[in-house]
Amino acid sequence: MPSAPHAPRWDVHRLPPARGRSFLVTGGNAGIGYFVAEQLAATGATVVLGSRDRAKAEAAIGSIGSRVPGARVRHMPLDLADLATLEASVDGLGLDRLDGVVLNAGVALDHPPRRETGGGHELMFATNHLGHFALTHHLAPLLLATPGSRIVTTGSFAAKSERLDLDDLQSAHDYRPKRAYGCSKLAQMLFALELDRRLRAAGSTTLSVLVHPGGALDSLTPSRPPIHVRTAGERLSRLPLGLVVQGKDAAAWPAVRAVLDPSVRGGRLLSPRAFGLRGTPRIEPLWKHLTDTTTAARLWAVSRDLTGSEPAFTAPTGFGAT
Repeated sequence: MPSAPHAPRWDVHRLPPARGRSFLVTGGNAGIGYFVAEQLAATGATVVLGSRDRAKAEAAIGSIGSRVPGARVRHMPLDLADLATLEASVDGLGLDRLDGVVLNAGVALDHPPRRETGGGHELMFATNHLGHFALTHHLAPLLLATPGSRIVTTGSFAAKSERLDLDDLQSAHDYRPKRAYGCSKLAQMLFALELDRRLRAAGSTTLSVLVHPGGALDSLTPSRPPIHVRTAGERLSRLPLGLVVQGKDAAAWPAVRAVLDPSVRGGRLLSPRAFGLRGTPRIEPLWKHLTDTTTAARLWAVSRDLTGSEPAFTAPTGFGAT
């Protein structure tokens, strides 16, 4: 018997068309999120940049438009550190469906002291994890209305060596900036996998997919003025590092594939091919501590209590009735 046909190899430079589809990228005005948005816009999709800073978002929209003729890109005001504003942000989208969201925005603090949001949460944990947890709750009706929609969560290599202290999730007793950042990203990754389990239990067609971008440096990232300007000197001085890590344009590839590739399934982890640091995206086995379902379920319960919200993907009675 002839063997079953293989799915075509994913080509980061030949993305499938997505005209008529809508995607939201949090933090899409800068860094890796910008390149996720630019690459998705090139497929013909409508791309919404979730960003606190309107001026930066407008600069990103202008940059994308200069590279992608006819790009459909717009801004959604989004402050993940202010949970009370998220419902209004989603209401302002003006969409009746959403094909995917890339939970990409994040904040990293390099030095003490510990900072808190207006709601009293540690800033990195609040922005990177709690804000995305609550945002997913508010986006659920739009995603539920879109068969096969996707929730793509951006993790980090920094989470690989961390473990969550469920009694000190917000680093109130032991605050070390790099550790707090890594734990906030680990919380995001555990959330993505627990969300996948809940989506499957509910029989939902929405997929939760996990990605991490590998190693990404500004000096290896192509210029996108005024968003990012790389000098020739910077590029030449960091060329040897290109053997190990990559630019932020390539770091966007796992998320873009997670959004668009019809062969990707929920609960998978996509990462760069070469040691998880650089190269084209591939499906990677889950890190051992990401398979800890007990910790993930407890984190979900704590996140629900801290945000006062809970992503749910079971259609209410009469949903979609005419």
